[in-house]
Amino acid sequence: MEQFINLKPFKEFVKSGSFGGVILIVCVIVSLIIANSATGPGFEQLLTTELGFETARIHLKYSILLWINDGLMAIFFLMVGLEIKRELIEGELSSLKMAALPVFAALGGVIAPATIYFLLNKNTETAAGWGIPMATDIAFAIAVITMLGNKVPPSLKIFLAALAIVDDLMAILVIAVFYSSDLHYTFLLYAAGIFAVLLVINKLGVKSLAAYLVPGIFIWYFIHHSGVHATIAGVLTAFAIPTNPVSEESPLEKLEHMLVNPVNFFIMPLFALVNTNIRFEQEMLAGLTNTLGLGIILGLVVGKPLGIALLSWISVKTGISTRPKGAEWAHIIGVGMLGGIGFTMSVFIALLSFSGKHLILSEAKFSILTGSILSGLLGYITLTMISKRNSENRIRSNN
Repeated sequence: MEQFINLKPFKEFVKSGSFGGVILIVCVIVSLIIANSATGPGFEQLLTTELGFETARIHLKYSILLWINDGLMAIFFLMVGLEIKRELIEGELSSLKMAALPVFAALGGVIAPATIYFLLNKNTETAAGWGIPMATDIAFAIAVITMLGNKVPPSLKIFLAALAIVDDLMAILVIAVFYSSDLHYTFLLYAAGIFAVLLVINKLGVKSLAAYLVPGIFIWYFIHHSGVHATIAGVLTAFAIPTNPVSEESPLEKLEHMLVNPVNFFIMPLFALVNTNIRFEQEMLAGLTNTLGLGIILGLVVGKPLGIALLSWISVKTGISTRPKGAEWAHIIGVGMLGGIGFTMSVFIALLSFSGKHLILSEAKFSILTGSILSGLLGYITLTMISKRNSENRIRSNN
């Protein structure tokens, strides 16, 4: 019996990418203006204001900045986790053959940039930032390719989305393993126990979202106190929420639909607003040409397209996977360039890498901004030129 897949949430996620990207850009600009104005110090002080409560046993009093980076970003990763699970069940990652290309591409897009950064920064005080250029910003990347419209094959948009999802999964694993503080295993066991309960109620057929989201809050609390970065709680909760490959809307698809707009139009712009507040200083320009800046910029602009294209080519030539329908190798390279838009994810890892090192963090943010803008422009121009060339070739062949 033929099964009809409900891809409505995914289509809405892609549709909103363009507008969400515009909002992100506006927030980046506003953040930069604030940071370089008289209100900059006041804005930074506001972000250090503590909210919440604490008792002898419960500690939930944190700065506004931490609530955004650890709290709201957990919701973003919940959205990413929902995307990953749905793609595994019914989309681009639903079979080994279908999943191979974006997985290989994402792997190349992680290894090459991290290697470039590591080679330039090994044995220096900035060596810990090797994870910065390996991240792809889903919102920005999809926003750019969506703005290209019918200039690119539809399959290429799905390929980029799947690649970015796998890329983010790898980034999440890197954050959990390499960018977490001292581990408290008791809290990890509590979180694992709750996650196990969620898997059980999933098997029992429980459909209520509250049955998953309320325990998910406790998973966040225990993981946050365990030393592992709390955003992984969003992914674990997402993986426990039930879905199905038929037309009937599942709890996962319902939640994904509910989160699309808040994530794209509030959480990600707010994250960009509070974390791109870079006060331009003369020393930062020199930061673009030191090992930190070069590692980030070359990792994003060169390493991303190189790694994505190379491992994609190897996987296709060995017969493990096939190219997206209607896509040329030049398209894959162009998508690889868009993969170099690290921005919010890269800033997120930079915050974990250089916490407390103000100048280094500012240089890293400025380099991420520079590398991401270059990658976005190069990807957009490359894919536009390919479309123009193909149109001209079609006209010649018809004449």
